[in-house]
Amino acid sequence: MAYIIKFIYGFLLPPGLFVTVLALLSVILFRKKSKWAILLGAVTCLMYLSFIPLTGILLVHPLENHYQPPEKPKGDVLVMLGGGATLGTPDLGGKGQLSGNAANRLLTTFRLYQKTHLPIILSGGKVYPDSGVEAEIGKRQLMALGVPANKIITETKSITTKTNAQNTKKVMEAYRFKRPILITSAFHLPRAVLLFQKEGIRVTPYPTDYLESRRAALYPGQFVPASGGTAFTALKEYVGMFASRF
Repeated sequence: MAYIIKFIYGFLLPPGLFVTVLALLSVILFRKKSKWAILLGAVTCLMYLSFIPLTGILLVHPLENHYQPPEKPKGDVLVMLGGGATLGTPDLGGKGQLSGNAANRLLTTFRLYQKTHLPIILSGGKVYPDSGVEAEIGKRQLMALGVPANKIITETKSITTKTNAQNTKKVMEAYRFKRPILITSAFHLPRAVLLFQKEGIRVTPYPTDYLESRRAALYPGQFVPASGGTAFTALKEYVGMFASRF
């Protein structure tokens, strides 16, 4: 019963509500033999496909499966890319927290540090006026976990993946690092690797923060429109990769 209620709610609450309304309008226009019925119907189908989880899975899987985490990553520095942070929010030992994507990246970075004891470069600045400085928050949290301050280098000027690569290159040159292990979300890694390569940096990719399970299962919930779907995240990465190449 709970699944039936969720299925119904999916079409009565945004964004599914928009699909429902447009579908009803399409039917009305079709019955009135309006020339706009086909166009509106096509827009409705496109909107529906963009909102259902299954579409996001199909788009994200190629990105997330592009690289596999190496069992024994080799390098001389861990490089973690920022992924969002809040400003002034309460946190243990300070203010400001990393977003879900960035927090997952930080956890993986910490676990890799425990295995390798390599120095860490945290790359990420203040993206928006109401967001926190990602690298500074990450450093505070890593230190709280026991990572020595002298093992953490912060790069606080980057606000895009492109500037992550450019500014990290400057830090690496200053500290004479040559073989970075690049840590970021699995869906983000193909674009990040491409941009680092354009800066002449060969990285060892280390994916984390997976959005989708490795195997997709078909069930009614996969066809119900949902907010926060991964389709738009994947499309952003594909567009970014295309733009980076040209």
